[in-house]
Amino acid sequence: MSKIVLAIGGNAIINEGQKGTISEQQKNINESCKPVLELIKEGHTVVITHGNGPQVGNTLIKSKMAESVVPSYPLDVCDAETQGNLGYLIQQALKNQMTEHSIDKTVATVVTQMVVSKEDEAFKNPTKPIGPFYTKEEMEEIVSQDNLSFVEDSGRGYRRVVASPKPLKIVEKEAVEALLDRDITVITAGGGGIPVVENNGRLEGVEAVIDKDFASALLAAEIDADYLFILTGVEQVAINFGKPNQQNLFEMTIDEALQYMDEGQFPKGSMGPKIEAAILFLQKGGKNVIITSIDKLQDAIAGKTGTRVVANNENSSENVSNKEGELLAI
Repeated sequence: MSKIVLAIGGNAIINEGQKGTISEQQKNINESCKPVLELIKEGHTVVITHGNGPQVGNTLIKSKMAESVVPSYPLDVCDAETQGNLGYLIQQALKNQMTEHSIDKTVATVVTQMVVSKEDEAFKNPTKPIGPFYTKEEMEEIVSQDNLSFVEDSGRGYRRVVASPKPLKIVEKEAVEALLDRDITVITAGGGGIPVVENNGRLEGVEAVIDKDFASALLAAEIDADYLFILTGVEQVAINFGKPNQQNLFEMTIDEALQYMDEGQFPKGSMGPKIEAAILFLQKGGKNVIITSIDKLQDAIAGKTGTRVVANNENSSENVSNKEGELLAI
């Protein structure tokens, strides 16, 4: 059986157009956990990561609105809070489904810190969208009151952007590995982990949000995962997305991916970080990266859909297995 890291996108937790109530999130998470359960039933070791962009943005809004009554929280503490909240919801949903299928396994959430460099250029150039969408007028009103940065996001409105430094080290790596050694299903690096810097051996939180796909790629490489699945809102990666000549991709090499990025095919605010994360995992020795939507997870595992990013000159037809219960090395 294989060790699989599943990086679940925010769309699997809050659907477009939803307010993000707990009942909405619970319903979405329950649906998202169903294909995850199938992997566990087949005997695979599963590690789950997830996004937290809308949740951390909403937490910041609540903190700001209530600061005249209770102290506001810095961004790293909001990262931790939402990592715990979402870990709890995923952990509970998955455990309940295990119980329904008579699977006696433990699910555990590890609140995870990620070491970043305080010299990372991201702190000078915030790019990570978080929180809700605003109209131009709403955004201008907020900017007039607070020194915050915003960006227009794929025609859907304006969102606040914060620094998104690259993760360098997983502080709780040994704890994750110890749980996996006990056959415990682990939820970790939620929202990319809590960004911290090291100062003379001490850890200090910083105002940032780490991209969950980069964190997932680092995690997958560090724990020697067989597969990294980057789960998003589309079944396959495409070039010329949304245009009449859109072309879905079943496979692309690192060089092809880099070429498409140079052409501007994968925007920084959407598919770009996922492609970069896939390349990072491969460059760190990973073998299998597949990008797809969570509802197509089983079909992607079977080699029927999804987009596989492969090392250059890899013969993707080798090592294909059709044995029941085994992942296909498509």
